[in-house]
Amino acid sequence: MKIAIIGVGTVGSAVATAVKNTGCVHEIVLFDRDTIRAIAAAEDLGHAATFGFDVKINAVSNYRGIRGSDIVIIAAGANQRVGETRTDLLQKNAAVISDIIPRVMQNVDAKSVKIIVVTNPLDVMVMLAQKISGLASGRVIGTGTMLDSARLRTILSRHLSVSTQSIDAYVLGEHGDSSVIDWATISIGGVALDDFCRQTKISLPLTTRRTIEHRTRNAAYEIIRGRGATWDGIGAAAADLVRCIANNENRVLTVSIMDGTHKTGVAMSLPRIVGADGVIASMMPRLTPGAGTELRRSGKIIRKNFDAIK
Repeated sequence: MKIAIIGVGTVGSAVATAVKNTGCVHEIVLFDRDTIRAIAAAEDLGHAATFGFDVKINAVSNYRGIRGSDIVIIAAGANQRVGETRTDLLQKNAAVISDIIPRVMQNVDAKSVKIIVVTNPLDVMVMLAQKISGLASGRVIGTGTMLDSARLRTILSRHLSVSTQSIDAYVLGEHGDSSVIDWATISIGGVALDDFCRQTKISLPLTTRRTIEHRTRNAAYEIIRGRGATWDGIGAAAADLVRCIANNENRVLTVSIMDGTHKTGVAMSLPRIVGADGVIASMMPRLTPGAGTELRRSGKIIRKNFDAIK
């Protein structure tokens, strides 16, 4: 499998490293408007590849170099800075996506290519990329709330003293400040969260749940405040999505696609089955009335931001 990564800044480099380490790809092509940076990244990553999987890694100076790519990952755009929200990046990154997608589509097989978007604000960029590309919605995929869900599981794991692998918990809606956590759908080893807490005598009152929600939604802000940017988490999420497609795993991931199946009318994250053809099915959990209201609100925010693109 050949993967092209557009944008080799901090995030793009982390994505490239994580994808290389999956062992699922035979070639990675790096493209950046700063050709020298792309060449340096390819050299560095190529040296690292000698210690692991045998992956061919090249930098290219024009979009012709991405020809033959099975998956194109869009990691270009302005990164979120201290004090900024993802939405603050809207106009700048909309211009970036509007420039990149036509160039990508001129050099890939539109019948089979999958596009993965990691550029923020994520859901709006997915909508824009899908509109410009003309690809089926299931083949323009945002990493969505995969990382948000991982953050939720990590926080819960520490509080409940149980492995993240045993926690079934998803964040839905926007990859942003209006993301939705429905506590009623969370389970531990197949046991409903409230039952798990009762049986293990662990207290999880409303105040603690609100704190967990706050920490989940604000994790990126805390990381940016401490190290200037987030990259490891999103790199791992993108690589997991690549692995799921490459191995045709048909695994459920909370990715974002433009999907009218559930009358959302926007790109947002829901549990979706992902395989070799991209997203092949979407599901709507049975939400509590409160969570359902929050999800509709999240959709309205995404739509408002999309409509604001100039």
